[in-house]
Amino acid sequence: MRELPRQLSIDELAELFEGRTRLVEFLAQREDPLGTAEGAIAELDEADKVEALNAHPAIGAIHLSERSAVEQGTEADPAVMTELAYLNQVYEEKFGFRFVVFVAGRPKAEILGVLGERLERTREEELETGLEELVAIARDRYQHS
Repeated sequence: MRELPRQLSIDELAELFEGRTRLVEFLAQREDPLGTAEGAIAELDEADKVEALNAHPAIGAIHLSERSAVEQGTEADPAVMTELAYLNQVYEEKFGFRFVVFVAGRPKAEILGVLGERLERTREEELETGLEELVAIARDRYQHS
């Protein structure tokens, strides 16, 4: 495992965070971008936070980056995939942004339970949790690359 970097380019961060967003641009200006990500996020407005979450692919999406495909695995039980698609839609309609969770190889059926639990939370709780998960994913990707 690699230690967290002292500096990363916009392109490197865009790969870790699944897109070039205001968050990525902001982090690229910082020394220790992954180590200080929570502080950077706290300085962003809500629209920029939502943009960062929406850049990430949905769990169970068909078109994924290579990293997301590896993380989400190839499991494709049709009933689980249908339920994931439905709950992702419900989540996005309720909260106004994409459901982001650190999958870490867990089966999609397990993620269904997490998604169901998180649907019971407030928008503020979910915005905070989604961003925490987004940072955890980026750190893990960096450390395993």
